[in-house]
Amino acid sequence: MPNLPPQNLAIATTGASGSLFLKHLLATVERDPRIHTVNFIASDSALRVMAEELTLRGRSNLVSQILGKPSRKIHQQSNADIGANMASGSYPADAMVVIPCSVGTLARIANGIASHLIERAADVSLKEQRPLILCVRETPLNKIHIRNMYRAADAGATVFPLIPTFYNHPPTLDAMAREFVNRVLAHLGLPQSNAYRWKG
Repeated sequence: MPNLPPQNLAIATTGASGSLFLKHLLATVERDPRIHTVNFIASDSALRVMAEELTLRGRSNLVSQILGKPSRKIHQQSNADIGANMASGSYPADAMVVIPCSVGTLARIANGIASHLIERAADVSLKEQRPLILCVRETPLNKIHIRNMYRAADAGATVFPLIPTFYNHPPTLDAMAREFVNRVLAHLGLPQSNAYRWKG
């Protein structure tokens, strides 16, 4: 029997530049009928970055502000709530994406330091052998970053650097972000019908 596409996703965002990519990921999973539930977590640093990069009015109703409308599917959780559903391996999450993933968050995940919900949910993904995608955003990379990417990958995560494509000639920043999101979702078994496909 073939594996079903993931229906219950965790999406986290941390304090690295690239909130536009998060916005398009949330918008895409909101539209995708294959995905039934999304648990969304933003770190305090992510909230500050989003305030700089997106048009937000405070921290309340964050999902509605990002999407421009309420969502029944996407549920925001507090990063301080270490007792939330995703903190337990018994909760049936199918996969997790951290976008953007700061190198600080990468370091904590790679070294098993789970003092907040984002890192704990990632730790649960690894111990339960569920897909974990880390869209790392940093440049240049020092040896600590590279070692931590190796540690995370060795533990079972997919390091998916936040590097967009240009061979598809994206006409806008939004188009560039959408195509990166399409690549991430295809990696999870959720290919999007509007994704660019290289024909050679």
